[in-house]
Amino acid sequence: MGAPQIPKRQMAMVVEKTGQPVVFKEIDVQEPGPDEVLINIKYSGVCHTDLHAVNGDWPLDTKLPLVGGHEGAGVVVARGSNVTDVEIGDHAGVKWINGTCLACDFCQQSDEPLCSKALLSGYTVDGTFQQYCIAKAAHIARLHKDIALDAVAPVLCAGITVYKALKESGARPGQTVAIVGAGGGLGSLAQQYAKAMGLRTIAIDTGDDKKKMCTEQLGSYAFIDFAKSQNLVKDVQAATEDGLGPHAVVLVAVNEKPFQQAAEYVRPRGTVVCVGLPAGAYLRAPVFETVIKMVTIKGSYVGNRKDSAEALEFFRRGVIKAPFQVVGLSELQMIYDKMQQGAIAGRYVVDTSK
Repeated sequence: MGAPQIPKRQMAMVVEKTGQPVVFKEIDVQEPGPDEVLINIKYSGVCHTDLHAVNGDWPLDTKLPLVGGHEGAGVVVARGSNVTDVEIGDHAGVKWINGTCLACDFCQQSDEPLCSKALLSGYTVDGTFQQYCIAKAAHIARLHKDIALDAVAPVLCAGITVYKALKESGARPGQTVAIVGAGGGLGSLAQQYAKAMGLRTIAIDTGDDKKKMCTEQLGSYAFIDFAKSQNLVKDVQAATEDGLGPHAVVLVAVNEKPFQQAAEYVRPRGTVVCVGLPAGAYLRAPVFETVIKMVTIKGSYVGNRKDSAEALEFFRRGVIKAPFQVVGLSELQMIYDKMQQGAIAGRYVVDTSK
């Protein structure tokens, strides 16, 4: 077989101005640099972070014009002159961390997401809402060819992120973790990873559809509907066997209020892990209770390369199934509109050929 034919032009969804609808248009296909690969993206998951990139509401400057997306799965079609450990035809994923310096203190201690020179797919560099995407070879996800590219796409950010958060929580097998925002893309995966890690989960969200999904499909033993609850703190604590509350809380919600409540219902010596990034939100916790209960409140960012490999191995073994539906890349704005309304259960994946 000869080298794949790479076109000069491709279709992409482009943010031309923050706060405005994305534009479906033709753009150039880029050539990989010496340490980069070019991946023919087949499918890309759509993450809430992508909506923040469109809205420009994070305190982080975006590249403009910008091709968003950071959950892309596809096939390597070209590689730079210094890349020797990736072959043409390999299956690979493009993640949020597109590249780092690999030399700073953080990179050397497996905290490369904290690198000050990190390149962010779909935010500071063009991402995966296009048919051909550039990524640093050292940071791509290596995908077995027996993995379905559409199904794995959401795992490349959402799955890796929640797996990392569960590791950061310190919860041990048999203990209970509350997942806040359980019915969304991150939450639906968090419940499955928690189950695979031997943890019991309480799902917190709202709506009968989400309740059914969380308890009947995703393995949570309890569901707390925050819109119906008269006292969320007491209801969450009552859902635990001893009434003391969960051992950990993983917050993947996209609004501020749940972040203010978690420290109140987590059990003594419990850990609150903040993952979701509501725009302009702040953390507050009662100092007295936090001190005397010895509560830990921490943030968890995306996983490093080792976390990513571990999270993908869970998926390859078949214990993680991200609820998703596929639409064409040209329909991306529809997904953003639904996301803005909070009307998505599970995850959307876009097919870049449509």
